[in-house]
Amino acid sequence: MSWNRTYQAMICCLNPDCPNPQNKDGNKVCQSCNTPLVPLLRNRFRVIRVLSDEGGFGRTYLSEDIDKLNEPCVIKQLAPKFNGTWSQKKAMQLFAEEAKRLQELGEHPQIPTLIAYFEQDDCLYLVQQFINGNNLLKELQQRKNYKDWDIQSILLDLLPVIKFIHDRGVIHRDIKPENIIRRQSDGRLTLIDFGSSKQLRARVKRKVGTSIGSHGYSPIEQIRDGKAYPSSDLFSLGATCFHLLTGISPFQLWMEHGYGWVTSWQNYLRCPLSQELVYVIDKFLQKDIQNRYQSADEAIKDLTKHHNYLLPPANNTITQAIPQKKLTTGIGYGILRNCFLVLGTFFFFAMGDAGYEQLKRLQITIASSFSETHNSTTTTTTKDAVLHQSAKLSADKVNLIKTLPGHEDSVVSVTVSPDGKIIASGGNHMIKLWNLATGKEISTLKGHSQTVNVVAITPNGKTLVSGSDDSKIKIWNLSNKKLIHTLPGHGDSVHTLAISNDGNTLVSGADDYTIKVWNLGNRQLSRTLTGHSFWVRSVAISPDGMTLASGGFDNFIKLWDMAEGKSIYTFPRNSQTVTVVAFSADGKILASGSRDRTIRLWNVATKAEIHVLLGHTNTVTTVAFSPDGKILASGSRDHTIKLWDVMTGKEIPTSMKHGNTVTSLAFSGDGKTLVSGGEDNQIKIWRLFE
Repeated sequence: MSWNRTYQAMICCLNPDCPNPQNKDGNKVCQSCNTPLVPLLRNRFRVIRVLSDEGGFGRTYLSEDIDKLNEPCVIKQLAPKFNGTWSQKKAMQLFAEEAKRLQELGEHPQIPTLIAYFEQDDCLYLVQQFINGNNLLKELQQRKNYKDWDIQSILLDLLPVIKFIHDRGVIHRDIKPENIIRRQSDGRLTLIDFGSSKQLRARVKRKVGTSIGSHGYSPIEQIRDGKAYPSSDLFSLGATCFHLLTGISPFQLWMEHGYGWVTSWQNYLRCPLSQELVYVIDKFLQKDIQNRYQSADEAIKDLTKHHNYLLPPANNTITQAIPQKKLTTGIGYGILRNCFLVLGTFFFFAMGDAGYEQLKRLQITIASSFSETHNSTTTTTTKDAVLHQSAKLSADKVNLIKTLPGHEDSVVSVTVSPDGKIIASGGNHMIKLWNLATGKEISTLKGHSQTVNVVAITPNGKTLVSGSDDSKIKIWNLSNKKLIHTLPGHGDSVHTLAISNDGNTLVSGADDYTIKVWNLGNRQLSRTLTGHSFWVRSVAISPDGMTLASGGFDNFIKLWDMAEGKSIYTFPRNSQTVTVVAFSADGKILASGSRDRTIRLWNVATKAEIHVLLGHTNTVTTVAFSPDGKILASGSRDHTIKLWDVMTGKEIPTSMKHGNTVTSLAFSGDGKTLVSGGEDNQIKIWRLFE
């Protein structure tokens, strides 16, 4: 649905059988059916035009809420003809349930909020938030082609929403492209139309016609038996992905082959898919419910097993074309900034959905350009307090010294010992130790039963700590390469570790939504921090050991008081997953990376944003500050490593690359060596000369 102000001069007839309900504003009676026109429903909502017809039960209208400065909204009307029949009662029940579901679920930013629910003139009306954008069916018609990464990004955006509704006892029962809208403002996907949803505990009446859903998208248990489960929604999600990938409607195949098409769905593909995505979609589309995913969590885990930071690459040419010049500040700042953003929106709107990614990057770049100049006059004191000296590094002083074969599979994490002599790397089931000077493998540590996601070395260089998909944290003696202890406290994959500068405290974050604080001396759990509503993927301890930063799949960055174990600040919600956080050596700056391809630098004292670093064309997966705090290194799914001047926020041009996603970065203690690991199974050692 797209908002068009030209409809403001119109008023719509509310007779659901009216063949031509559009009327000029000011008419008292409908020009087509002579029904009296209603200027305002409930003295508040102005109905403008029909969005869809519900086949005799009512219509859905685009409307305006005059109590909110004519803000657009959507009004659903229920006006059943068959009074007293079972069909009418069922329709009213579903309508009331939809209102209740929206009231319960509307707190989620990707579900429309309920504005009002009332009866007027023998009809029921449900008013909900208007989502400005196109549904995925219309997007498919305009775009024609979806790639592997497009579908993975869609799944990672929608599966947490589906998990949210399932956790609250609701199943949608009608997931399909028409019921998924991509918001024009930020590109996030919104799940709409909860008219078919029901409580998991409710029984569906076994009557002819009680099945609810869309043939082809709905699984056999829902169509045949009228029963629906969380895995039923996941079948519908798989059918939606199939439709986007092939351009073929599952309804068409269902009419021709029944459910036989799900066993041969790959035969219809127009482009190759990764093995991981094939596996996920195939499990979505299992005809037998017991063979399907039973929860959204299971699907997310499989989808991110090898690709934790999925997001499609974007064309960077538009961003490069934006001149980085100082612009007039003062009273005209907001007006100029908004004019550029609006003009950019209109320009890319004309290009259709294909221009969305470019629009998003353009808007971020323009906003950043204005904000940088504006902040230079309004927050100079804030920046000067944390930014001291600019980096002197240049592109010709960055050299690749060695490439190590790494692991048989992806190198997921790397770290360097404080004395700069040893590299530790984590990957598939094992940890490898390397001599940094020679590049020779020293030892292989085995003990984890699944992928090692993170490795860290204590400041005294004597102990290595590792976290894994097996939910375990293991502590190793670096001198004799022996396992010392296993910490079994987490209930799901451990993805991030941080050790305090005094070596006494270990902090771990995991997919069980928790952060745990451990005493490394006695290896006991000190406390468990809860506050994130989804996977915790990065933690960092400030140099003074007083503050903990965390980021995760709930899109939030949080600061915690280490002594009290309490949350002390939550930064404004990020538009995408926060993949990494890191403190500068002096503790004054916090860097965060995200799936939105941006890196943000924050003033820890004031919580103000210092810089937005733009340049990566895919998810930022890792960041690391140089020991002197002048340089920030970042890695991405775009296969590149970028170096940034922390003081100016400008990129230091280099040609540092991997053959696949850059997963981890670590500086040596003297700041002259940078080590990187990647999904190309390699470890690279870079020398930085000033």
